[in-house]
Amino acid sequence: MFSASWLAELGWRRPGPAELRIDVVHRPDDLERELEELYRRMQRPGHRLHGLAVAPVAPLEFPGLVFRHREADGEHYVYAEDVQLRRLAGYTVFNRLVELDRRADRHLRAPHSKYAPAYQRRGIATAVYRWWLQGGNCLISGARQSAGAHALWRALARERTLLSVALRDKTLRQQPGGAAPSHSDDFHTRMILLGAGWNVEALVSRAGMLPCALERSATA
Repeated sequence: MFSASWLAELGWRRPGPAELRIDVVHRPDDLERELEELYRRMQRPGHRLHGLAVAPVAPLEFPGLVFRHREADGEHYVYAEDVQLRRLAGYTVFNRLVELDRRADRHLRAPHSKYAPAYQRRGIATAVYRWWLQGGNCLISGARQSAGAHALWRALARERTLLSVALRDKTLRQQPGGAAPSHSDDFHTRMILLGAGWNVEALVSRAGMLPCALERSATA
């Protein structure tokens, strides 16, 4: 489901087994080198990253940035290019998750973002996530989530419906309502943000999610 080419392209490594999620920290020097290499590829005629389509991600909020989008194997990439300084500010990938079954995979993507230190805490990733959700797409959190990413999700939950779910054996199980899970909870506990046009009942039906009532009866 994941191609080795884009994993190498983004410098991403699959996390190993763990009982609890751990914070995701990117070393600034490594991140800057990765973004520089990606930007060189974007400027190279004939490369798959050259001449990407522009995505309308909050252009008025970030007048110096141009957001470029591409899709490959069902995964979506959004690159934030600083056209004034001629550099890549960062990127967000909306990943497919191998943990999901085919029904859920059609409707859920897990975001993974990397932005250079100079562009962090400016709301860029939030704008990209909001653009994705406004397009009628849903998000699911991955097995690992930093405190900053968790805070981003909680902020978006003020605008969108947030679900707490358990993901085991490729099956999603809706959890009772209430507070969103902590970023340090068991890695089987995930969050889902519903995109525009979605409601809980539709996602439960179309993604094959086991609802709360069935979960309670199954464990009674």
